Amino acid sequence: MKLLRYGPVGQEKTGLLDSEGRVRDLSAHAPDLAGEAVSKDALARLAQIDPDSLPLVEEPGRIGACLARVPNFFCIGLNYAKHAAETGAQPPAEPIIFSKASSALSGPFDPVQIPRGSEKCDWEVELGVVIGRETLYVSEDEALDHVAGYCTINDVSERAFQIERGGQWIKGKSAPTFGPIGPWLVTADEIADPQALRVTLDLNGERVQDETTGDMIFTVAQIVSHMSQFMKLMPGDVIATGTPSGVGMGMKPQRFLKPGDVMEIEVEGLGRQRQDAVAAQ
Repeated sequence: MKLLRYGPVGQEKTGLLDSEGRVRDLSAHAPDLAGEAVSKDALARLAQIDPDSLPLVEEPGRIGACLARVPNFFCIGLNYAKHAAETGAQPPAEPIIFSKASSALSGPFDPVQIPRGSEKCDWEVELGVVIGRETLYVSEDEALDHVAGYCTINDVSERAFQIERGGQWIKGKSAPTFGPIGPWLVTADEIADPQALRVTLDLNGERVQDETTGDMIFTVAQIVSHMSQFMKLMPGDVIATGTPSGVGMGMKPQRFLKPGDVMEIEVEGLGRQRQDAVAAQ
């Protein structure tokens, strides 16, 4: 299934994308998409519904974030070999885990706001993983059974805040609108191999990121298993699994977002996003 949320900010309804790419109103069966509503059991119940039995939404309008809220918004740093190389970093021996503030959550077509005082606002297309059941001390072999689905994520980052302001990475990752997810939550059964997906980002029509998830240093299964040794992952938690090479920080000369820039990003099978960069008010 491809699940989504549509409508004005704060008034989104739950939808399902049918086989012809049309939006069906799912709100009578799933009033929202968050937490237990995206657990493996809840999704299994939704999968029994005939899409043709759902009301057709002729004009869905705005497509919002595919999750209404997230218990935790986790990220993995330096997880593509070529990205680690472009930043001059050694490939990590274990996954680098950090968080974005959950308030960074944003719609896939909503503007990205360059925050006040920003000097180095950057882009990062990423494969997003949505957890589907309580996950603690799971093996790599069992890890993917705990994944509810996948989504496209832009892990927008302010590099000066992240690196030069004397704090943890979360400072550069958490401004409002820095977490566009969607357009869809694609259930795990539709993705045969999460390590064989193409990820791309175009900036003002120029392809700047183009890689496959096969360049990941740590696979989705390794990430989920590793994290579960230190914390209990919960239904609805999101993990952004790292970005490939081609970020502005890695360019020579470096290049960063400015108002008027347009980002178009896509993870194969998970849908395409488009964001205009604007100055925060």
